[in-house]
Amino acid sequence: MSSPKFFSTLLLFLILSFLLALASASLASQGRALLQWKASLQSQGSLESWNLDTSPCNWTGIACNITRRGRYVIREVNLAHMGLAGTLNAFNFSALSSLTSLNLTFNELYGSIPPTISALSKLTSLDLCTNNFAGIIPLQIISLTKLNSFNLSENQISGSIPPWLSNMTGLNFLYLHQNNLSGTIPKELGRLGNLLELKIYTNHITGSIPLTLGNLTRLQVLDCSTNGISGSIPPELGNLVNLVYLEMSNNSLTGFIPLSLGNWTKLNWFNLWNNHLSGSIPSEIGNLVELTMLELSTNNLTGSIPTSIRNLTKLETLNLFKNQISGSIPHEIQDLVSLRDLKIYVNLLDGSIPASIGNLTKLEILSLHENQISGSIPPSLGSLTNLTDLRLFNNQLSGSLPQEFNNITNLKVLQLGYNSFSGHLPHDICKGGVLYILSLSNNYFEGPIPKSLKNCTSLVGVGLKQNQLSGDISENLGVYPHLSYFDLSFNNLSGKLSPNWGGCHNLSLLKISSNKVTGSIPEELGKLTRLQKLDLSSNYLSGEIPKDLSKLTNLYNLTLSNNQLVGEVYPEFGELSNLEILDLSANQLRGRVPEQLGNCMKLYSLKLGNNLFNGSIPFQIGNLVNLQVFLDLSHNSFTGEIPSQFGKLDKLEVLNLSHNELTGHVPPSLSDMISLLSVDLSYNELEGPLQNSRIFQNAPVEWFAHNKGLCGAVKGLPSCGSHTTSKDDSNKHHKLLLLITVPSFLFLFVVFALLILWKKCTRNDASIEEGGFSIWNFNGENAYNGIIQATENFDAKYCIGTGAFSNVYKALLRGKLVAVKKFHPLEIEDSPSKQTFWNEIRALTQIQHRNIVKLYGFCSNGRHKFLVCEYMERGSLANILRSEGAAELDWSKRVDAVKHIAHALSYMHHDCAPPLVHRDITSNNILLDSEYKACISDFGIARLLQPDSSNWSILAGTRGYLAPELAYTMRVTEKCDVYSFGVVALEIVMGKHPGDLISTLSSPISENTSLKDILDPRLPPLTTQAANELVAIVMTAFQCLDNNPHSRPTMRNVSQQLSTIGARPNSQPLDMIKLYHLIHVKNEEAS
Repeated sequence: MSSPKFFSTLLLFLILSFLLALASASLASQGRALLQWKASLQSQGSLESWNLDTSPCNWTGIACNITRRGRYVIREVNLAHMGLAGTLNAFNFSALSSLTSLNLTFNELYGSIPPTISALSKLTSLDLCTNNFAGIIPLQIISLTKLNSFNLSENQISGSIPPWLSNMTGLNFLYLHQNNLSGTIPKELGRLGNLLELKIYTNHITGSIPLTLGNLTRLQVLDCSTNGISGSIPPELGNLVNLVYLEMSNNSLTGFIPLSLGNWTKLNWFNLWNNHLSGSIPSEIGNLVELTMLELSTNNLTGSIPTSIRNLTKLETLNLFKNQISGSIPHEIQDLVSLRDLKIYVNLLDGSIPASIGNLTKLEILSLHENQISGSIPPSLGSLTNLTDLRLFNNQLSGSLPQEFNNITNLKVLQLGYNSFSGHLPHDICKGGVLYILSLSNNYFEGPIPKSLKNCTSLVGVGLKQNQLSGDISENLGVYPHLSYFDLSFNNLSGKLSPNWGGCHNLSLLKISSNKVTGSIPEELGKLTRLQKLDLSSNYLSGEIPKDLSKLTNLYNLTLSNNQLVGEVYPEFGELSNLEILDLSANQLRGRVPEQLGNCMKLYSLKLGNNLFNGSIPFQIGNLVNLQVFLDLSHNSFTGEIPSQFGKLDKLEVLNLSHNELTGHVPPSLSDMISLLSVDLSYNELEGPLQNSRIFQNAPVEWFAHNKGLCGAVKGLPSCGSHTTSKDDSNKHHKLLLLITVPSFLFLFVVFALLILWKKCTRNDASIEEGGFSIWNFNGENAYNGIIQATENFDAKYCIGTGAFSNVYKALLRGKLVAVKKFHPLEIEDSPSKQTFWNEIRALTQIQHRNIVKLYGFCSNGRHKFLVCEYMERGSLANILRSEGAAELDWSKRVDAVKHIAHALSYMHHDCAPPLVHRDITSNNILLDSEYKACISDFGIARLLQPDSSNWSILAGTRGYLAPELAYTMRVTEKCDVYSFGVVALEIVMGKHPGDLISTLSSPISENTSLKDILDPRLPPLTTQAANELVAIVMTAFQCLDNNPHSRPTMRNVSQQLSTIGARPNSQPLDMIKLYHLIHVKNEEAS
């Protein structure tokens, strides 16, 4: 018989065994659930330890606890950075109901978040960030009432921020940033009274900031940057007295900075960069004594810098650039003793640089460029021995650089260009050996190049152009293995070019033009295989052009004009397949021009004038179908006839063959050179009739003077019928007389018909409007009734576009499609639509260019006012980029479109008298024909720039394309069109309006953004040539988008740059080319 004690012990053993078995079974079921999910993954990463042979508590990333009942349960799953790929569809959340923490960050998980996640009712931390989860935030998450940290950031979550999140009142941390969330910020979030951090940046959130966020009084971090948030900053946010980090940058916020910001006395980081805020900087900002970073750049802030900033003694970064801040730099800035980064560039600052700035001894970056700062650089600047980056270019600074400047030995970037500095350059300018950008162009510096530059092997870019530097160019220059560009043009340097230049293997641009350099061109330059531009013009160079220069296959610009070079041009120069500009003019070169130059198919400008060339002009020159700006062979001794092949040069604008010994007739094929603006054939031995073509209409007689016997319809030349002809030629002249007489009669007949039509078209409108007549000039016929019939009296079914002042209709007239722009009926005599009508007439009748929509005619009577224009089959550029067919506008066509727009604007600005400013260059006003040729249209607000006019006007144009200075100066210049062109060029490259990109150009974001990141993803990968062209286009676009209109290039420069882009090589793939670098190079080349 067993004792009671034995039974008690046995019972206890059985109970414990049962509980242990139960615990074991529960843990085993949780393990099986995890193994089931593991099996579903496409990549199982680092989960080798997950197997049935070991307890789940010993698996990687698993943490267990023992419950009060002695059960082992999995409490935490931390699989961050495990290399997992797959979905959560097979994850049995119900089996893991005891989980308190789930961390799956930094993997490649995708798909939606399953609603069954609601089974994790004990979860306090859910972290799914940095994966590829998509879909909306599931409603079932509302069941996770114990959550205090919820992180879905860096995924592809879409939809809106759900208002029901406000029910999760225990939340301390809510991270939804870097997703695809849209909609507005729910006002219900104001109920999350325990929230410490709220991050929703980099989404597509719109609307305003709800006032209720002011209720989150425990909030320490608020980041809603990089969205589309608009409206003003609510003063209620001043209640967030515990804020230490506030980020609202890169939105569309407007209004003033609220005065209540003075309550944020714990704030450490404050960023409002790239919004549309206005007003002045509140003096209350001086209350934020804990600030280390203050970023208010790229807004519309006005007024002066408040003196209260002197209280911000912990501030390390102060960025106020790209505003309209005026006044001088306050001397109180001396109290910001912790400052490392000070950027106030592109404002309206005046006055001088305060001497007290020398107190900022920790300063590393000082950027005050593009202001109106005057005076000299204070000697105290020499105390800033930690400076690595100093940019003062584009101001009104003067005087010499103080001797103390030599104390700044850590400089990496020094930009002082476009001021009025004088005196000598600092002799220890590269004492520290780390200088890589030196830009001092457009000043009055004199004396020699500093000796310290000779061993400054860190140099990447040097710009010293347009100064008064003198001395021997070879004495203080060495070998620079990293040098990319070097510009010494327009100085007084002498001496000879050193063979050492051959050791600068990374050099892509070398300009030493307009100096007093003598000697020969070193053949060692032929070793610079990356060289793209070589300009040694306007010196005293002698000897022959080295044959080794023909090895520079990446060269696109070779300019050696205005020297004393002799010898012949070698046939090997025809191997320069990327050459786009060749200028050898004004030398003493002789012999025949090699026919191999006809192989340089990318030549855009060819100037060989003012030499001693002889023989015939190679007909192969006619193969250079990309010639556009110049073909200048003047002032030589060319003989023979003008090659008929020149007729293929249909892009050429200027042809100069004057002062040669050319004979024969002017070939009829010249009539095919439809782009010619100037033809000089004077001082030759040419004879015979000139073709009756547009090229010679209204041509000055000087173009043809001093020839043997030219005749034709040019005023000042004899008519061909009056010439004495030989018996053998008499029949030809009779035929010629008929050819001239019959068209003349036809012309008179057409003029008579036009007069009748004019009277008919204007009989209901007796007055002459705006000094212009209502005429018709479409194939010489009365097409008015034809247009009414073709459009069925302007029926809506023919309407292909609408605007504020007009509708556009498609009409078929005698087999030709035309666009009829019908203006809305005028209600009052001086209505805007009337002005628009006459502006467009005035503009289009004065210009003629292949990339501007042609005007066939117009009519104005009591019933209608309309223009009849060229019909552009593919419609507007904007519609194409927005459509599904955008991929048809491939990279090659897009590059051409950018060039077309540039050429048209160059013509308007520089070849029209007076210049014509469009004022509304947008993708909507660029039309494309069936071959994707781009043409500028809609001149309704165009303005003629009279030389004596101030050209102040009401603000006109389209938001998103307007130059920033129009917001406060209202002064219309050609540079307004240049800015708009830059926007359109980027829009073509990106496939969408570049507003977001433009707003980030000056931010740290651009340092990490590659060119590849912004390209239209709908297009296939780029070819090498297209990639090279796009790099050049984006760089040019950035130049055009400079906030300072005076720093923007002219459209003539832009047109020339784009016409010479060709296949310039890039040493880096697109994903390695950072936008910051392109902007940086742009600024350096500009200054």
